Amino acid sequence: MVKKVLTWGGIAFLIFFIAFRPDSAADVFKSLGGGVMDIAQGFSDFFASLFA
Repeated sequence: MVKKVLTWGGIAFLIFFIAFRPDSAADVFKSLGGGVMDIAQGFSDFFASLFA
């Protein structure tokens, strides 16, 4: 029950954040995307050096 409430609360907050602060929301998602890309690049470099 608590998990369901927290999930719906998170979704509601996300919609609110995007609706009322679209520029800030875009910056947050760009930062998160950049972080994911950095992690992927790190794994790629690791495996490239491991098998090279």
